[in-house]
Amino acid sequence: MTNAPTPGARPPMSEQAVEAVVRQAFRDMLVLLGVLLVLGVGIGVLVAGAAGAWGALLGVAIALVFSGTTVLSVLATVRSTPARTSAVIMGAWLAKIVVVFVALAVLSRFDFYDRVVLGVVLFAGVLGSAILDLRAVQRGHVPYIEPAPAAGPSDAPSDARSDGADDRPEHADS
Repeated sequence: MTNAPTPGARPPMSEQAVEAVVRQAFRDMLVLLGVLLVLGVGIGVLVAGAAGAWGALLGVAIALVFSGTTVLSVLATVRSTPARTSAVIMGAWLAKIVVVFVALAVLSRFDFYDRVVLGVVLFAGVLGSAILDLRAVQRGHVPYIEPAPAAGPSDAPSDARSDGADDRPEHADS
């Protein structure tokens, strides 16, 4: 059994709607992290010099990996079965947790960045991304059911029989 769509066939409306919501969440996350990068580096330099800038850069990079993984997992599996989508999202979640902890453990050995700036930027990026994901889902218009395809003139039911006879029962009273 394959999930490949028929060539030329349009995907169901709910898949298109989910894809639109996920793409909006991804765009919002990238804008948030771009703004956070500019503000974080600027404030980081003012607070802790070059170490603050490095802390902000690392915080945004880790937030991108942490937040982007889920969005990209959903986007990659939007046309898959719910079970496959759930498995991919859970696997990606476990992988990103491991990657984030390993990255933070490796970074703890170094002192070229400011840890407070990294923590604040990382927290702001992950929390802000979660809020933007929630907003995208709340504002998205994903149908609960798939409407039936519109019937064309040749598909419309006909009340008249082809032989011209009437199907209604005859009444003796009339």
